[in-house]
Amino acid sequence: MLPENVVVLADEQTGGRGRLDRLWASPSGGVWSSVLLRPDLPPAQVPLLTLATGVATVRAVEPLGVDAGLKWPNDVLVGRQGGDPRADEPKLAGILTEMAGEADRTAWVVVGVGLNANVDADALPPGATSLREQVGDVDRRELVQRLLASLDALVTAPERILPEWREVSLTLGRRVRVTTASGAVVGTATDVEPPGRLVVETDDGPVRVHAGDCEHLRPA
Repeated sequence: MLPENVVVLADEQTGGRGRLDRLWASPSGGVWSSVLLRPDLPPAQVPLLTLATGVATVRAVEPLGVDAGLKWPNDVLVGRQGGDPRADEPKLAGILTEMAGEADRTAWVVVGVGLNANVDADALPPGATSLREQVGDVDRRELVQRLLASLDALVTAPERILPEWREVSLTLGRRVRVTTASGAVVGTATDVEPPGRLVVETDDGPVRVHAGDCEHLRPA
């Protein structure tokens, strides 16, 4: 039997990966963590944990003065909430959730967080940023403690996850293109529904997207 509520942290990763097995740059100085959970959730509800971890990451960097927000489903961006919609939104962190279980029971969930903390900008891929670049070096221990405390508060009160996600979303209200297995969905993101579906208002009516790569489109 595997333990639960265990956190594994690394200063550096040499084989980090993101969604779809994409390479994830993980140089020394970041927060590269994996959290093992055994939630009392059916497998169909596990996507809520990805959203919860995104919210927890935003809450962890807020006290540092970082204006972070969330792009559906799993990216933490340095956002422009209420600001210039044409401005760039560099990526600060990403989240990867993996699980095992049966139709009605979740055996375990591992939530990985890759947060660019005390990392030079030139060590990151194009389109990414770090806390060092935004506000200078930070205390990673305190940062992780805030992240885990926020995540625990959400996991133990799952009814808070979607309302808090909406509060820090950079996607809702924006025109988006979501690439899915069956094609692209283009329209305005209007809501997120349980267990994490994105509702996109298209020319043909609302479309509910369960999974896909979301791109924020700039105003014409």
